[in-house]
Amino acid sequence: MKYVCLVYGEEKDLYALAAEGSAKLDADSLAYDRSLDQQGKLIVAQALQSVKTSKSVRRRKGKRLVTDGPFAETKEQLLGFVMIEADNLDEALEIAGNIPLAELGTIEVRAIYNVPGS
Repeated sequence: MKYVCLVYGEEKDLYALAAEGSAKLDADSLAYDRSLDQQGKLIVAQALQSVKTSKSVRRRKGKRLVTDGPFAETKEQLLGFVMIEADNLDEALEIAGNIPLAELGTIEVRAIYNVPGS
């Protein structure tokens, strides 16, 4: 079954890291991604650019509305995601718990919904 691990945290915590801490976090994250790939568990992993560069889109009464930033006001921002293949939710939670950014933020684990007829 496929799961997406949504990586949430506060960007300010990332910016507060010293250069060495930031480099270590990047190296640890890439090493973990490689280990998941070697196990056949990784589908894709991506970090996201700053929430300051994001836009939100809604459609209301046929009109597209675009606003700056994330749609919802939250303390934490979506920092990235890791899509994995896991046998079950317990395995997905184990994998998510070892994502290096789990030390600074929160990892939301959600199963992929298979649209009927797709």
